[in-house]
Formats: sequence, structure tokens, C-alpha cells
Amino acid sequence: MSTSADLHEGSWHLLSVLDQSPGLHALGDTLADLADEGHPIVACTADLKYSNGLNRFEERHPDRFLQFGISEQNMVTASGGIASCGEVPYVATFASFLALLCCEQIRMDVAYPGLPVRLIGHHAGIALGFYGTSHHATEDLAIMRSIPGLSVVAPADAAELAAALRATVDHPGPIYFRLGRGREPRVYEDGTEFVLGEARSHYEGSELTVVATGSTVHPALMAVEALRARGQDVGLLAVPTIKPFDRERVLAAAQGSRRLLTVEEHNVVGGLGGAVAEVLAQAGAGTPLTCHGIPDEYCLIGPPTHLYRHYRLDAEGIEAVAQELL
Repeated sequence: MSTSADLHEGSWHLLSVLDQSPGLHALGDTLADLADEGHPIVACTADLKYSNGLNRFEERHPDRFLQFGISEQNMVTASGGIASCGEVPYVATFASFLALLCCEQIRMDVAYPGLPVRLIGHHAGIALGFYGTSHHATEDLAIMRSIPGLSVVAPADAAELAAALRATVDHPGPIYFRLGRGREPRVYEDGTEFVLGEARSHYEGSELTVVATGSTVHPALMAVEALRARGQDVGLLAVPTIKPFDRERVLAAAQGSRRLLTVEEHNVVGGLGGAVAEVLAQAGAGTPLTCHGIPDEYCLIGPPTHLYRHYRLDAEGIEAVAQELL
């Protein structure tokens, strides 16, 4: 006899097959490899193991996989208990449920005691656009980076996700990983390096530097390369770690460019743009800054590709915004 949880998980299994999210396979595969190497990893999810790729971890380490059902807050609180017993739990669900619904549990049961819990918020931003406002996560960066002791990481693609998981497996504190829908185009090669707190400079530009994070790195890279091909001196700084923030590279970009443009699949309030603005203000830098992302409003409902085009977060849109500033 099928339960409601079985039907829910089955429905997401079907959707994940249709969605074709191979990028999130890196989550399950990398965690399984790390467990093979002796790291005390426990993978946890809330009826979304097919959507986030943790079914691949379960196949190899069924004794280290926990299915919590549709009880995200309980899962986060339990992860604190698991971590206090010496294990390293990786807790995965939609970013809208994890960062917003479970904010209190993250703050009090994970971050306040400083436990090594890894919070995996996947399908962040407007990646679940046609499921509506309840499934959009355009406030999570602002919320998570304001919680003391909680690191925030937003990889650009599967290769950077795998590198970030490996580089932080022994990190003593909690981390929030902000992931997309697993269909992000490749930016980096397998085996790429990741250092917590370090940004990556792709190009330097005296006219404008674009600062991007997570899912916006690839379209920003395409936009910058198109502008550079037309002879415009535009740079790109990719920021995979929102907290701790790479103040030095941001300030270097500000000193070397006439203006900065931040690009993020997030509300323009409090996310990457806010972090850059804080750095510029605290350093007394006078470089003009434009924050591009989701306006301070609830997003429209529709297929993600249509929404990216509407909010000018695809390569053509980012290029157009940059060209207006130039």
C-alpha cells in the first residue's frame, strides 16, 4: 500500500527524470566518494533524493542515508544532534524550504552551537519558477549570510560544487550551500580548485567589472566575452563564497575599474550586491555600483528560462545591462 510520502517522492522522481538535472549528480557522487574515503558523512533529505541526486549516495551507503519525509524543520534539528555525536550530516532540500522555513532551526540548532552541519539548498532562486512563490528562494543569501558563524557557498557548476564539497569536508563550522537546478552549463573543468573565502578573477576590465555568483557566473561570462570581443574592456569576478567574503579581490576590482555591476539570481536587497556594497562603503571606495538581480518584489510564475529572460539574467540580458552602464 502506497503512502502519501511514497506518492510525493514518486512524483518528484518522475519530475527529476523529466527535468534532467545531471549537475546535481555531483552532490551524491562526491559525498559517496568522501564516505568511501572514511569521512563520517550522513546524507539526509526530505522526500527529494531524486531531485538532489542523493539517491546515488543511498545506493552506495544505504546505512548512512536518512529519509525524513516532508518534515524539513525536524530534519535540520536532527542534523544538529547527528553532528553532536561526531558525524557530518549533509542536509538537502529545496532552498525555499531550507533557508526560509527552517531559518529558526538553522540559527538555534546548528549555527548557534557551531556544529559541522552542511545545509544543501538546491533549486535556489527562481529555478522552480512555475511552482510559484512558495518555491522561489530569492531571499536566502540575505538570510543565511546574516546568521553568525554560518559560511555561505554558491558554486557555479557541478565541478565547482564537487571541489567545494571536498575542500570543506573537514571545516569545523556549519555551511550553507546554495545550488541551482543542476542544469547549469559547465564553467570549470573537473578537478578545479576551490578555497573557502576566495573569489575567482576571469578577466580584468578598466571600464567595468561584473561580479557574479552561482548560477549567474556562466551567463555573465558569456556576456563579458561578447563585450570584450567588441573591444570593450570589461572584467569578470566570480564569487563562489558569499561568506566569508573576499574583500581584497572585490576592492582590487573596484580600484581597477570605473564601475562595478553585481549579478545574482536573488533579490537585489541583501545578497551579493549588498555584500559588495558593504565592502565598498567600509573601505571608503567611491567606485559606482549597480546591483542587478530580482527586483524587490515577488517573482512572476513561469518556466525558469522565460523568467531568466524576463529579469535579464540570461547572457543577452546581462550583456544589455552592462552595455547600458558602459
